[in-house]
Amino acid sequence: MIYMAMRLALFSLMRNKVRAVLTVLGILIGVAAVVASSAIGAGAKERIESQFASLGVNVLMVWPGASAAGGARGAAGSGSGLTEDDARAIAIEVPSVSASAPILTASAQVVSGARNWSTRVYGSTPDYFRVRSWNTTDGAPFTESDLRTSAKVCVIGTTIQRELFAGESALGATIRVGRMPCTVIGVLEGKGQSGFGQDQDDLIVVPMTTFRTRVSRRPGRDVGFVMVSARDPALMARAESAMTALLRQRHRLAPADENDFTVRNMADVVKSFDAQRAAITTLLLVVASISLLVGGIGVMNIMLVSVTERTREIGIRLAIGARARDILAQFLVEAVVLAAIGGLAGLGLGAGASVIVGKTTEWKVSLQADTAILAVLVSGGIGVVFGFFPARRAARLDPIVALRHE
Repeated sequence: MIYMAMRLALFSLMRNKVRAVLTVLGILIGVAAVVASSAIGAGAKERIESQFASLGVNVLMVWPGASAAGGARGAAGSGSGLTEDDARAIAIEVPSVSASAPILTASAQVVSGARNWSTRVYGSTPDYFRVRSWNTTDGAPFTESDLRTSAKVCVIGTTIQRELFAGESALGATIRVGRMPCTVIGVLEGKGQSGFGQDQDDLIVVPMTTFRTRVSRRPGRDVGFVMVSARDPALMARAESAMTALLRQRHRLAPADENDFTVRNMADVVKSFDAQRAAITTLLLVVASISLLVGGIGVMNIMLVSVTERTREIGIRLAIGARARDILAQFLVEAVVLAAIGGLAGLGLGAGASVIVGKTTEWKVSLQADTAILAVLVSGGIGVVFGFFPARRAARLDPIVALRHE
């Protein structure tokens, strides 16, 4: 009976092609919108996670507090409350921390032969590469020995290699960073843009001691910020709490005093970005759902028109022995087939639109199999829900009245 009902449904749709296409459009657009928005949203989530993962594994950032002068407070990070000793104490005294790297930064013009480039120079310790899980593709990072001797060596990013050496090997070459000549001992693997849109490969890393004496000529032990790596993602909250307690003790803060530093958990930043992405995706899905609802109403409307046009046919079928449930099944299957065709076409259109958006904007998209299956099932469900009333109306027709219908 289902096979016959499907044949009759397809025959009826082929008999009214234009009307069927117009009815399918509502479902098609709704399903395509759901699939495309879901794919783009999933791709955005993967992109955000990969960009923040490129900062390092389980990273926490410690910034100095705000500066104060004449009663006016500066921005967060403008103070000078962090030192190299703080970074060393965090690595030694906080069990949930695997590494800690103090960092100073400055802008500098770097020159190699006839080429030059403006970039950021980072002064840090060998732990910087551990915290950021950053390996070299050529050469090796500097060592503790280089740090102790203030060696004039540097590790460069792929952007610097491209701009100064046209992509050729830079290992062993001498470049000038500001006024300091230094030897390139390593080239870092490419990481691309960060979650904040910065080119992570546009940098030069030198030993902290070299940075202080030859790049910024900044005496003392103060640092710009500290990057810390927790041993495990589950330990990040514990590490944050322990670091806060340790730094308050080291800075001799009273219980009522505010922290003169800020600890930022990058996992919380990722969650914040993900929450914004989820809100936008939800909004798109709501709009797409409204389109599906409109498409379902269109299916019901067309099916009611079909019942009216085929009243005499229904009467003949009832008169020669068809049961009410047969008529119900015929029209219900017809509505489901109509909606399913729209769902499958919408699935193809949504997937194609996602791919086009990904290629034109270089935005990663991720079509989820469960979303695709759910979209088709929902379209079939729309056929059942919105097709039931017209099918029930057809099944309840009186054979005699239906036969007299003109």
